[in-house]
Amino acid sequence: MQHLNVYPTSIDDRALAQATKALSDGKIAIYPTDSLYALGCDALSNRAIERLCAIKGINPAKQMLSIVCSSISMAAEYAQIDNRAFALLKRYLPGPFTFILPASPKLPKAFKGRRTVGIRIPDDPVAIALVESLGRPIMSASASAPGEEITTEEIADRYGSQADVIIDSGVADNRASTIVNCLDPSAPAVERQGKGVFEP
Repeated sequence: MQHLNVYPTSIDDRALAQATKALSDGKIAIYPTDSLYALGCDALSNRAIERLCAIKGINPAKQMLSIVCSSISMAAEYAQIDNRAFALLKRYLPGPFTFILPASPKLPKAFKGRRTVGIRIPDDPVAIALVESLGRPIMSASASAPGEEITTEEIADRYGSQADVIIDSGVADNRASTIVNCLDPSAPAVERQGKGVFEP
């Protein structure tokens, strides 16, 4: 596994380019967010999504899939966002939230049959820079369990034979994102309380 040290206050362009190329080539990256470290892949690559789902033991037909976007405008390409949902996203993002929204037909076939998609825009400069560099969303799944005290070295060891690159920006928060169901934007509901505090 390639280990890249990237500092949020001064992101190394070369390391960012290496990580972006890995994702573009269908590889799996471990990267920081504003909550847990995450496993990520190109959200528009079916092969990469299948590989990530296999690593995490996710059945894409039955479990929610989440994508990390760099902006609400990017998210709007892959999720159906009405005015009420837009107001919520604008209020809480970027931040440690995952918003469940109706999926857009633009998502790849790995999402087909799925009526929903989780949308994340983390308040983390490395994660945002990575998505912006890739130019498309990153499908994301947590690399550790909420509350688990684990170092980046231990994460790298855990996924050493499965992931291709780790983008290490130091110690991350060990709390998961707060999941908010916005399928009915007039009555958003917290499905999992995490780091983010949601007050509709």
